[in-house]
Amino acid sequence: MSYIQNTDSDRKEMLRVAGASSFEQLLEPVDPALRVKGGLKLGRPMSESEVLSHVGAMASRNRPAGSAASFLGGGIYDRFIPATVRYVLSRSEFYTSYTPYQAEVSQGTLQAIYEYQSMIAKLTAMDAANASMYDAATALAEAMLMACSIKRADRILVPAAMSVRVRAVLESYAAGRGIRIEEIPWTDEGTMDHDKAGELLSEKAAALVVASPNYFGMIEDAAGLSELAHSKGALLVALVDPVSLALLSPPGEYGADIAVGEGQSLGIPQNFGGPLLGFMATRSELIRKCPGRLISATTDIEGKRGYVMTLQTREQHIRREKATSNICTNEGLCALSAAVYLSTMGEDGFREVARQSAAKSHALYRLLSEVEGVVLPFGENFFQEFVVRMPGSSESFIEEARGAGILAGIPISGDYPLLGGDAILVAVTEKRTRAEIERYRDIAAGKGGAL
Repeated sequence: MSYIQNTDSDRKEMLRVAGASSFEQLLEPVDPALRVKGGLKLGRPMSESEVLSHVGAMASRNRPAGSAASFLGGGIYDRFIPATVRYVLSRSEFYTSYTPYQAEVSQGTLQAIYEYQSMIAKLTAMDAANASMYDAATALAEAMLMACSIKRADRILVPAAMSVRVRAVLESYAAGRGIRIEEIPWTDEGTMDHDKAGELLSEKAAALVVASPNYFGMIEDAAGLSELAHSKGALLVALVDPVSLALLSPPGEYGADIAVGEGQSLGIPQNFGGPLLGFMATRSELIRKCPGRLISATTDIEGKRGYVMTLQTREQHIRREKATSNICTNEGLCALSAAVYLSTMGEDGFREVARQSAAKSHALYRLLSEVEGVVLPFGENFFQEFVVRMPGSSESFIEEARGAGILAGIPISGDYPLLGGDAILVAVTEKRTRAEIERYRDIAAGKGGAL
């Protein structure tokens, strides 16, 4: 951290602006029981070099995820990020730019967002995409509000095979709007129960949410569910992994009305879980109900190409009661990451990322299927992620794997008790090597896995 000097006169001026006579007065709203009595026990004074050495020693006790072979997934993935992404993001014209309120001085930022929207629209095969959301969870929540507004209904159906954290965000949004969220169970194949979906759709619902791949990694019959939802008068909201769309049918091809997902896989590091990038795309006739912004290309009076904000449905731009959403960001830097990543990889490179992820995950699945005591409950109809039950404690297996330099997966039995046993969600991306995959198998087989 840079050294910031505050003189006595600086502190007096800050207190004056804050309307306080002393620092102690600033603390008056805090319950005295919550305040530290006396001085902090920080030990003896240290020089700057001693502090740096001490803090460095503490930091070295941590093992960052980047130093291990990560098989973690559940929405955030360890993927290769080309150097071009970091380079473009580091340029000051992008790194320091903010909301492009004035189109005439924000052409570069507006073009970057326009290119991002165009790529997301092409990737999802939808008519238009907005200028990004916070993350997949809030994007799905906004899609729920959008669907309820369009259909004038207060009920939405979601898969039980959905992230509990995403579900919690939905519940939070729904609570203030009086929206009912009902769950559709999974079958023995780990996919949505079509019969139950049809039964629940017999009562008016705003939308059916289909996650494909779902949280267990399984690929749903999205086309069949889309037809079912529309036959019952509901919208179809597709929750998708963008990388999977290089191999699987995109939402636009099976008739989705709204497509949302998490864009972290598109050039954004894991970063302790953030920042993330929610994307949203929709059909052209629904675009005015879409939250956030829409950037468009046009020509000026001299016939030169230019970029403008065409639709601005957020509350900062129109009367609050007319806004479709309170989302107040365009996630500009994260959206730029996605645009640069997709441009750098190109269609062939992006498809290769998906192919390798699928192939390597299935290779690990087959190796684990040969290990005595390992249970793979849902079969091979998955993209890059699958559920596995280990013969012993998942906690001890994960700890042993960590010691061998492997982050083995996410324990999920606590969130999904119907899975039974010690279930782990395992993800395999294009970064994993054959040696890492075989070491994972060896640990599961009780053969160790020393580096």
